[in-house]
Amino acid sequence: MAFSGYKTIGEVLKAFQVTYTEANFIGEVKFNIPDYFREDLEFTMREGAVTCSEFAICENLISPVLKQVWKLYSSKFVLWSHYCLNYDEKLSGFPEYILAKRSPLGKVVFDKPYFVLVEAKQDNFQTGWAQCLAEMIASQKLHGEDEIVIFGIVSNGDTWQFGKLEADKFTRNIIFYTIYELDKLFAIVNFIFQQCELQLNNLVAA
Repeated sequence: MAFSGYKTIGEVLKAFQVTYTEANFIGEVKFNIPDYFREDLEFTMREGAVTCSEFAICENLISPVLKQVWKLYSSKFVLWSHYCLNYDEKLSGFPEYILAKRSPLGKVVFDKPYFVLVEAKQDNFQTGWAQCLAEMIASQKLHGEDEIVIFGIVSNGDTWQFGKLEADKFTRNIIFYTIYELDKLFAIVNFIFQQCELQLNNLVAA
């Protein structure tokens, strides 16, 4: 089944025998947002039709935040946009964004994923999380025997929600964050990137 075929978190939990819990696990790692970025985002949100379509939300609100943080980690990771994530016939599809290890073969070769982001289409976070969790499970399986925590983000551009998959336990962060608290949002996204980098470093060291 394609990721988009899953409509509720419960459906995914049952299908793959994953347990659900809620806790505030997110930390904050300070990120210095350039003034030009603040000005550009403020202009876009004030003057642009930023929520007129799913593509507009991704292009104007989600991608700029991810890309700005990714710049600090680009030597180790590639940020993939709308790229096929495929494990088997039950776990395949196109997440909006995937952060994957940079392959030694070059940036055009997809390697193991560390987090996925799904857009909450039509502000439907329930379906968004169902798809995101399925994508997180696929990402985990692609790591094989490596013990890895996969992170997930679901966003409608304004609101950002976070989760993690550790072994067979899915944890959704209780607190939501918004793009209107830009410094806090960047610190949280930076935390996710940092956690991915720490795991990658540990696997390399092992």
